[in-house]
This record gives sequence, structure tokens and C-alpha cells, in this order.
Amino acid sequence: MTNAIGDALEGVHEVELTVTGRRTGRQISRPVWFVQENDNVFLMPVTGSDSQWYKNVRQIPVVQLAANGTSLRSSATPITEPARVDHIVAMFRDKYGADQVESHYPKHDVAVRVPLG
Repeated sequence: MTNAIGDALEGVHEVELTVTGRRTGRQISRPVWFVQENDNVFLMPVTGSDSQWYKNVRQIPVVQLAANGTSLRSSATPITEPARVDHIVAMFRDKYGADQVESHYPKHDVAVRVPLG
């Protein structure tokens, strides 16, 4: 991967996710865990489809990811198909450990894809 954000994500455990509030229009940032596959980053909301940032992404599907002083604005696509969500959950377990994922992510019904290029 040759883009700067891809390099910035190497060895990083969390990124700063910024979404636009669906009611306020304000920028809202929070640290989130992520996994990377090919030229995509996948995010999993902690409380699944009940997460506020996920609801914001459904209304305004543009996000910013930042890590190591590099940021990227990109589209965000909700993923609701169970087989794809399960694949992303498995990648989270591989990266962070199954016990950590189970304790921090009680609901696994959705994920979000953010292309890096």
C-alpha cells in the first residue's frame, strides 16, 4: 500500500474516527479499534447498530480517520450482511484477542467499511 494513511496505520491499535452528528451537524471524534484488509479499514461499533456514531454514519456516510498525524476523509459503507459482519468480527478477534472483543463488543450485528483510496 503506497498511501500515507495506510503507512500511518501500520502497527496502530486504534484510530481517531470523526463523524458528523446527524442532528447537530457537529464533528464528533472518538478513538476506535479497527482492522485492515486490502485497501479497506473496517470498524465495528461497540454496541452494534445501537451505537450513536453508527447511526450518524447511516445518515451522513462520510468519516475521517486519523492516526500518527495523518488523516483521511472517505466514504463509510454500513455492512449488515451477517456473513460479512462475522468475517470482520473474526478479524477483530485475530488482532485484539477473542476475550477483548467479547468484553468490549457485546453486539455484533453491523460493521462499517471505509476505503483507503
